[in-house]
Amino acid sequence: MAAETVADTDPAIESIAPARPGELHDDAIIDGYERGAREHGAGGRWVRVNFVTSADGSATVEGLSGGLSDAADKRVFALLRRPCDVVVVGAGTIRAEGYGGMRVDEASERWRVSRGFAAQPTLAIVSGGLDLDPASDVFTQAPVRPIILTNGSSPVVRRERLGAVADVIVCGEASFDTATALDALADRGLKRVHCEGGPHLFGTFVRQGTLDELCLTVSPVLEGGAGQRIIGGAEGERGLGLEQVLRSGGTLFLQYRVL
Repeated sequence: MAAETVADTDPAIESIAPARPGELHDDAIIDGYERGAREHGAGGRWVRVNFVTSADGSATVEGLSGGLSDAADKRVFALLRRPCDVVVVGAGTIRAEGYGGMRVDEASERWRVSRGFAAQPTLAIVSGGLDLDPASDVFTQAPVRPIILTNGSSPVVRRERLGAVADVIVCGEASFDTATALDALADRGLKRVHCEGGPHLFGTFVRQGTLDELCLTVSPVLEGGAGQRIIGGAEGERGLGLEQVLRSGGTLFLQYRVL
């Protein structure tokens, strides 16, 4: 295979730690992020979460994360969807960020198929109340039948209605259990898990000890106000090991492994 080059339209991204010369092409970016999964992933299972934050710790601008994202962050965001089997997102984030039928682009499809992944990742939505519209694009335009991960106290009528457009899986009784959910996904061959939020779901993974990695974009802005942090509902310190630091202009991309 010919060496990949950086497209003129791609925002330049370089590696600070470990230091690597020149701009990084897509495969080099993915390879750097995949080092932790290769070295520490047990049985192919790996759970990664991806967030963006302002320099002063806000996860949103006017309630949405998109205001913190620039072209380089969007590039990394898309690339991190390539080496995964399933993208896990909380229902609140699905609604707030306007998710439609989740689909990677043609270049990502080719990359995935050439490396043994399905052409498109599966979308898994975590929801307790199941306040989701079966007629929304997130279901009707999905290239792969989505999965809904819920708990035993969720409304049975809504489970049945959503069961027409998604596979509904009960993971825990009174509350959502991440270990049960990960086992259910693995039973379907979905071991490489990429979570895109939101903060409450991130906090649940941390609190229940089922997270392997945090990928954090630090946007070079001061948001101020009372913006939400990237994590919610989790208490107690968890150690992180810094795996790499990338940079694009003033934007930093930090990769941490949960210790």
